This record gives sequence, structure tokens and C-alpha cells, in this order.
Amino acid sequence: MTVPTQETPAAPPPGEVRIPVVLRSKVKKPMVTYTILVLTVLMYGVQYLSQSALGGYDWPFLLGGKINELILRGQVWRLITPVLLHGGLIHLAFNMYALYSIGISLERFYGHKRFLALYLIAGYSGNVLSFLLSANPSLGASTAIFGLVAAEGVLIFRNKQLYGNRARSLLINLGLVVMVNLSLGLTSGSGIDNWGHLGGLAGGLLFAWMAGPLFKVQPNDEGGLQLVDSITRDHLWWGFLLSAGLFTAAVIGRFIVG
Repeated sequence: MTVPTQETPAAPPPGEVRIPVVLRSKVKKPMVTYTILVLTVLMYGVQYLSQSALGGYDWPFLLGGKINELILRGQVWRLITPVLLHGGLIHLAFNMYALYSIGISLERFYGHKRFLALYLIAGYSGNVLSFLLSANPSLGASTAIFGLVAAEGVLIFRNKQLYGNRARSLLINLGLVVMVNLSLGLTSGSGIDNWGHLGGLAGGLLFAWMAGPLFKVQPNDEGGLQLVDSITRDHLWWGFLLSAGLFTAAVIGRFIVG
């Protein structure tokens, strides 16, 4: 998966002067991505030690996994903590590879705070939909990862001018990735929580559509042009309310129904 980068422009035709357009990322180092990755790996280490030395029980999962009966008793933190937990080394490796591949590029254009909001909202939305529609316990960062995939698709779609002819192929590629992963969840005995994936996808898409980067061309101080993110703080609040707010309202409704 690729993101817009500053490329060397093609040579202009004779007699034509082309002004370079500069695209500057919001952050130099994707520290939020690295921090989430390290925390998730460390938490898996705690899970492993817990099962090895504390009677064979996965205490982090018992205390923070998505378990519907306990959520209904008021343990609502279980709607976000599962993003730090994993059921095995392969499960962890796949999710952390996806986070590293997608998160680094997205964070450079979202910025630290907005990227963290995206990750948490997608993880929360995925666990909420799983809570509402699946009785099975679940855990894993894939709810948030699906939200990142949706956000990358929105980034490409809304900034097609940055990608040129590559935009369509990149969007098709993302669509195929989503379809393949969702189809794996339909296989018998897979243990994959597709409701969580769909919830993360929806939450990430809603937030990214309202609050994701939307670049416009503006003059810079050097006499050239630069791409500037036109999204304001108001857009961020609306993105938060539309995504997290809708899913929170659904949770409240579930508690009222009982």
C-alpha cells in the first residue's frame, strides 16, 4: 500500500515552465505507530508470561478482552482494550505487519493526534459492532487495522490528483484486500470476528471522510506551490462525533434494551 510522496516531476515540454508543487508531511517520525506497535508486542509478552507462569490463564484477556456478559455489567473498557491483545504469535505478527505498513504512511499525513484518534475510533467501532452482533469473545488489533485501510482508501479517493493514473488501481487493490480478509472470516472454524472488522472499517471510513487530510494547492514563501491540508478543527470534531458518537449511541441503546 502506498501513499503520496514527493516525486521528481517529468521534464516539461520545450517552452513550458512548470512550477514544482511541494507536499510536506505533518510529522517526521510516526511515533504513534511505533508506540502502539511496541505496546501491543509488550502486552502479548505479558499474555504469554501469564499463561506460562500464572496457572495457564490469559489474565490480560480475562481482564480486557471483548466479553459481552462483562461489558453488560459495566466493564465498558472492554470495547477498546482488545486492540492490545492477541490470540497467538501469528495473529500478532500479521496485525503488527499491517500496522507498520499502513500506519507509518498514514501518520505522516494525519499527524500524531489525528492518527491516534483514527486508530482508537476504528478499534472502538469494531468492538462495538462485535458486541452488538456477535456473542463470541474476541480480541486483536484487526478492528483498528481495518479502520486504517478504510482511511487510506479515503485519502486516495479524496486526493486523486496526487496519485494520477495510479489512484484507480490503488483503490481496487485496497478493495481486494478487504474482500479477501472478510472472506477468510466466512470459512468454517476460522474464529475470525468479521463483525469487528466491518465495524472498524465503518468507523475508520466515517472519521476519515470527515476529518482525513484534504490537500489544496497554495503558494509558498519560496514563490512556488505547496499542498496544504484544508481540514480544520471543526472537521475533526464532526468526524469524532459522527464516528464515535454513532457507535456510542448504539451501545447506550443496547444497555437500555438489556
